[in-house]
Amino acid sequence: MRRSSKKLPKDVNQLAYEIVRLSTEEGQESKQPPKRSAISEYLSEIGHKGGLKGGPARAKKLSAKKRKEIAKKAAAVRWKKKKA
Repeated sequence: MRRSSKKLPKDVNQLAYEIVRLSTEEGQESKQPPKRSAISEYLSEIGHKGGLKGGPARAKKLSAKKRKEIAKKAAAVRWKKKKA
């Protein structure tokens, strides 16, 4: 059901009419999202495969020192205090 900024009417009959109208109309939330095109699905598949290959390949190329630096940076970002 969509949110409305206008107030509902005070008259009981008008209020009942509005409630029925809002509950029976098809909102945009009930529509299904459009299906992805074949091209975007294909490109998504390629990107997924590249990611699966790229991570291990990158890890193999990194030195132990560089891996340690990356891990320290990631841990610092993960555990730093959030600004209130």
